[in-house]
Amino acid sequence: MLEILYQDAWLVAINKPAGWLVHRSWLDRHEKVVVMQTLRDQLNQHVFTVHRLDRPTSGVLLLALNSDVARLLSQQFEQHQLQKTYHALVRGWLSGGERLDYPLLEELDKIADSQATAPREPQSAVTHWQSLAQVEMPVAVGKYDTARYTLVELKPETGRKHQLRRHMSHLRHPIIGDSRHGDLRQNRGAANHFGCQRLMLHASELSFTHPVTGEALTLRAGLDTVWQTLFAHFGWQQQLPTLPRVTSPVLSEEADNTLAGED
Repeated sequence: MLEILYQDAWLVAINKPAGWLVHRSWLDRHEKVVVMQTLRDQLNQHVFTVHRLDRPTSGVLLLALNSDVARLLSQQFEQHQLQKTYHALVRGWLSGGERLDYPLLEELDKIADSQATAPREPQSAVTHWQSLAQVEMPVAVGKYDTARYTLVELKPETGRKHQLRRHMSHLRHPIIGDSRHGDLRQNRGAANHFGCQRLMLHASELSFTHPVTGEALTLRAGLDTVWQTLFAHFGWQQQLPTLPRVTSPVLSEEADNTLAGED
């Protein structure tokens, strides 16, 4: 059963578990664990997607309960009227914070986007990042005797495909578990020593205006047991952002080269 973060007559928000597809595509039509179908059965009514989270990303996922509300919410996403906050574990020791303005070429999937043509010019992509905590662990990874990690808060202004992953890779501090833009040796080290066998990216918070009532809403998604165990290893309990802690079902990481929207 999916964890419901918010529900009224017009919309519903869940804490999407890592490893779950939002909906099937022709590439993964045989998948049995899918958010849309599971939530539809759980609520006994149709639900409508208004944005995407990549399969390995956990956290706040907002859906509409009718097509009119879906259209209004989709407009808010298209016009960047919502505020999204993510948390990620990245490689290395990263301090401070900044507004990163680094345009990105559209990233096409070799199979799913085989008939599409990417724009020739990079598209605007802006992410605000802030370092929250750092740690150096006495475990050997690659040629180093220790491993360094940083917890970062990420607030994207734009929603390019894999924007957060690509921006952190550009900073030379890729997100742990990122098989496409990350450091494979660091990924293996984090998996072997700390159980991070997936992309360590969590959609923590979503703030927006209710499309019907006009109410300002802020929805927060709790952290699953993989994150909680990691924080215990790193001694970060007192340095973490204020988020509810819950236990959510988490699938082991699958290949994350499916159709992707936002991170």
